Amino acid sequence: MEKIKIAIIGSGPAGYTAAIYAARAGLNPVLFTGNQIGGQLIFTSDVENYPGFPNGILGPEMMSIFQKQAERFGTQIRYSHITKVNFFKKDASSYHTLTIDNQIDIETEAIIIATGASAKWLGIPQETKLQGKGVSSCAVCDGFFFKKQDIAVIGGGDTACEEATYLSHICSKVFLIVRKNKLKASLFMQKQVESIQNIHILYNQETLDILGETSVTGILLKNNTNNETTSIQLSAVFVAIGHYPNTDIFKDQLELDTDGYIITKPGTSKTNIPGVFAVGDVQDRIYKQAVTAAGSGCMGALDAEKFLSHKNKL
Repeated sequence: MEKIKIAIIGSGPAGYTAAIYAARAGLNPVLFTGNQIGGQLIFTSDVENYPGFPNGILGPEMMSIFQKQAERFGTQIRYSHITKVNFFKKDASSYHTLTIDNQIDIETEAIIIATGASAKWLGIPQETKLQGKGVSSCAVCDGFFFKKQDIAVIGGGDTACEEATYLSHICSKVFLIVRKNKLKASLFMQKQVESIQNIHILYNQETLDILGETSVTGILLKNNTNNETTSIQLSAVFVAIGHYPNTDIFKDQLELDTDGYIITKPGTSKTNIPGVFAVGDVQDRIYKQAVTAAGSGCMGALDAEKFLSHKNKL
């Protein structure tokens, strides 16, 4: 069985940053990209709040740069998906086991988990039926297909406001569907969407259904204040109601909070299992920014380096 020193699971800002630091420390990291190479940033258009890019940068381009930097220092990138883990080591000198693509087992001394979070969906039947036919969670991916058409964005946070802002440059009208009586986005984002003329914010609206048989034709809403229903003719619906942590394979082995986020010891990336570290959005339920994910990835690599250094002295 193949044995490696340190495995990094995930290829977003946290994973690549951890790889850069681990590689520079001479740990010969192996990074497993997972199925979504580049993490959530591959679905992001202009990244304007990451230091070092005064003119902004496209999310996919940023992730390509991160990968090249990690590879430059010797990170081995494997385009594989970890499907099972075994963190129950017999003693301090033994290895953790990872299963790749349900086929191959490898052993590793340390693991940095950077699996991030995935988009949440509304859970209504038509949403699944019409995915790829007008229902999307990615404005950057699919917005172009609805140029000069009327669309809706569902959500009231920063993600929803960012999606609405992006789509306002492409589409004729953008209806921002907000379930509560106010936006929960940052003040800057609130002011921005409120200032864009073709964004129409609809408060106290619950999405009952997405209309259409072979493609989206509209949306059915219920007013939460008076229970009245109304429909709006649309060509697309972009769901932007948040994310859930990608921790399914860790449920029985790591300590998770009630929402499934990995719990780390305060001020560190350490989990309840020695030699297993968690970084980025998979353990961050508050900030969820590229820059905080990158900083967290740095912490994970430094914590792992100290762990391995101490382990090898035993």
